[in-house]
Amino acid sequence: MTFILQAHSASSKSQTADLHVRHQEKLKELKETLANSGEDQLQQLVVVDAMQRLGVAYYFQEEIDAILEKQYTRSSAYNDNDDGNHQLLEVSLRFRLLRQQGFPVTPDAEACNKIKNNEKLKSGLIAGDEDIKGLVELCEASHLGFHGEETLDEAGKLSRQLLTAWVPNNLKDHRAALVSHTLEHPYHKSLTRFMAKNFLNNFQGQEKWVCSLRELANLEFNMVESIIRNEILQVSRWWKELGLTKELKFVRDQPIKWYTWPMASLVDPRLSDERFELTKAISLVYIIDDIFDVHGTLDELTHFTAAVARWDTDTNDELPNYMKTCFKALNEITNDISESVYEKHGWNPIETLRESWARLCKAFLVEAEWFRRGQLPNSEDYLKNGIISSGVPAVLTHAFFILGQDMTKETIDLFNNINLPSIVSSTATILRLWDDFGSAMDEEQNGYDGSYMQCYMEEHPGSLVEEAQAYVIRKISDEWKYLNQECFSCNPFSESFTQLALNVSRMVPMMYDYNAHRRLPSLEENMKSLLLDSFFSKASLMAS
Repeated sequence: MTFILQAHSASSKSQTADLHVRHQEKLKELKETLANSGEDQLQQLVVVDAMQRLGVAYYFQEEIDAILEKQYTRSSAYNDNDDGNHQLLEVSLRFRLLRQQGFPVTPDAEACNKIKNNEKLKSGLIAGDEDIKGLVELCEASHLGFHGEETLDEAGKLSRQLLTAWVPNNLKDHRAALVSHTLEHPYHKSLTRFMAKNFLNNFQGQEKWVCSLRELANLEFNMVESIIRNEILQVSRWWKELGLTKELKFVRDQPIKWYTWPMASLVDPRLSDERFELTKAISLVYIIDDIFDVHGTLDELTHFTAAVARWDTDTNDELPNYMKTCFKALNEITNDISESVYEKHGWNPIETLRESWARLCKAFLVEAEWFRRGQLPNSEDYLKNGIISSGVPAVLTHAFFILGQDMTKETIDLFNNINLPSIVSSTATILRLWDDFGSAMDEEQNGYDGSYMQCYMEEHPGSLVEEAQAYVIRKISDEWKYLNQECFSCNPFSESFTQLALNVSRMVPMMYDYNAHRRLPSLEENMKSLLLDSFFSKASLMAS
């Protein structure tokens, strides 16, 4: 994929200053509106949900914390004479917001049972707004499930079945598009950065807080677009100056695609430096992957892995020139990131970062030996190694230090341990299984590679591709439950790092959704939604 940057005029200083002034005024206005809002429990939940979906929640974290703390301590009284629909909306939304904020809540069995025992809904008689909203919110809540929460699983499955059956018979209903979007893109497994504008287009209401929030969101979109434009230009300049593709002509030349990972995963506009630094690490994962999959001989790869393991830049004469060039860039970038972390946060992560690259290269080498020698491993061994070769542990290790939050000897030791923290291993498993799902074919990737699907089908002679795909989908769903439990229970990591891991997992399906032309149409359309089309050449956006 190559992005062709078109000439564009940056906003003048006066325009930028005016945008920030209006943004601050609207932010102050909305905070005052919230401070004077009433005690309507459902409306408070709706406000928090809207802020999160529009990507402006970090401005209101104190207010949100106060609202959710009250919601958590509030006792839920049920009216046995109520049909449960309004209650279903409120209970499901409260559960989802509290769980994703880390409150120790469990699914409300009574609320879940009300839908299971509601004969009107079970027979498909979905009519009013409360029916639709309650089912939609229960469907959304079910995606935050942990292992062992069968009642929530069952209620979520039933809500999806009812909504799926309702849509084809109500295509003219204005709510049909919203329901379809929810079924295809549940909030918990979608990226706020890409979904916010769609939510804004459907976000209606005459209340003062709605109007203020809509105006703030529009200003936020303009500010974020400007930041992303500048970061894309910064990444492009850096990549051109690095010059790796001049000698390594066989590797992918996709710096802006690599930038989309941190762009969509670290959404706080203030983390511009962190996004840039993380893009450097991600680019090297892709470059080294191409060396192992596409170009290097087994002998060369063995020497390269040994060189990275000992990290000795002076005794690499056995390496071919292209590998020396790659190792030189790896060494310089790792040193630069380590120095930056030390200056900002007082801890030098050089040894941990070097070890993360050594582990990655060892995992790449294991795969190269398997597939070039025709020795297909069993699926368990493949996945165990594939968690490392996904590149996720190396990238999240870098991200942890780049963010510089909650760095203690205990948390740092977790990244040095051979057994990775589950927040890392679950994210890596989701990526590896999606990558190997069977339909993804990356640009310019025609080298030696295998897949979990292939290993599974070898272990189960006579199994159909559809059966293997269904099995992989179940494994991905299971891994999401492990990730939910790790992220929404007590863990030793910062909120920023936890959200990063979740967002990486959310990004995965979009990054492996290749079409017949080896393009990423979903990612392409979402990027266009963030930036004016004139910023990029339409013909080359996301193309190989």
